[in-house]
Amino acid sequence: MMLTLLDRLIARHVLYSTLLVLNVLVAMAVFFILIEGLKDYGKASFGALALVKYVILKQPQQVYQLSPIAALIGTMMGLSTLALNSELTAMRAAGVSVARIVGATMKVGFLFAVVILLVGEYVVPASENLAQTGRAKALAKALQQKSSGIWLRSGALFVNIGEVLPDLSLLRMNIYDFDTHAHLRRQTSARRATHDGDKWRLEDVSESIIVGKEAVQTRRAAKEEWRSELTPEVVSVFAVQPDSLSIQQLHYYIEHLQQNNQDTRNFRLVFWQKIFMPFATLVMMLLATPFVFRQIRSGGMSSRVFIGIMLGLVFIIVDQSLGYFGVLYALTPVAGALLPIGMFFTLALVLLYRASRGL
Repeated sequence: MMLTLLDRLIARHVLYSTLLVLNVLVAMAVFFILIEGLKDYGKASFGALALVKYVILKQPQQVYQLSPIAALIGTMMGLSTLALNSELTAMRAAGVSVARIVGATMKVGFLFAVVILLVGEYVVPASENLAQTGRAKALAKALQQKSSGIWLRSGALFVNIGEVLPDLSLLRMNIYDFDTHAHLRRQTSARRATHDGDKWRLEDVSESIIVGKEAVQTRRAAKEEWRSELTPEVVSVFAVQPDSLSIQQLHYYIEHLQQNNQDTRNFRLVFWQKIFMPFATLVMMLLATPFVFRQIRSGGMSSRVFIGIMLGLVFIIVDQSLGYFGVLYALTPVAGALLPIGMFFTLALVLLYRASRGL
């Protein structure tokens, strides 16, 4: 991609403003994450160090989620700075078209969108996993969480869970019962467990009871009830959240959920939202450009930033509401993810056309 002096000038202003806005937005998000974490502060070993670690590890997801609105406001600020310094006027007087200026803006937008996509694919999944597991361990909700599954304690029992599904049913469950001398006396395995309000219902149960030093008795049952201090609220901490997965992870996990007869609509919606995230960022930057080509007397930097904030908030509201209303009312997830972007892209083209005609 050949970058001219004009491209570099616009890229420098737009990228600097976008990163500045993104830092401000993420700093504001830290406050809300801190408030969320303070609810558990002081419980078990969730102290100041664990809280700070949790807040820091949540930041990559905030960067990812706030990037479209940061691109919108940053582009407005960057191009408005050029306009206030009469540099845009000089460009137009030199014969540079609106399309040329917009194209230069889209080049830096493409670079920014690629970086954000990589953050969402490789940084967010790892940081979110560390944040959630670290918080759970500090709250003593888990003894450990490894490739072998989740280890929990329920009274005198140790419970190993292979996976927590979105409906909070459990897969590959093993219950280990030890005596007061830490000797294993019973081990119960279940292919699946579901909670019905006051107890767990185990399916495809296999139990091994240790009799004496060498003898082991085994029995099998299709279904069995199990009462425990372990509640769905506790295991919900370990349910997979679609926002914490990469596009590739979402693809494989959706297939896995379908094999287990789970509702995948929310996961498919997030999958397509992540696919279209770079386009959403580019559309936000495109939407910012028409406002900059208005006359300076019609509004300075402050009014442009206010417009950008309002448009960004409207986009977030429309994006979230259309997507999840679509899930409720049988709109396909791909349509629910693409429709808000298409609406704002159309708005951007209309405003850009009117701005170019007014010059």
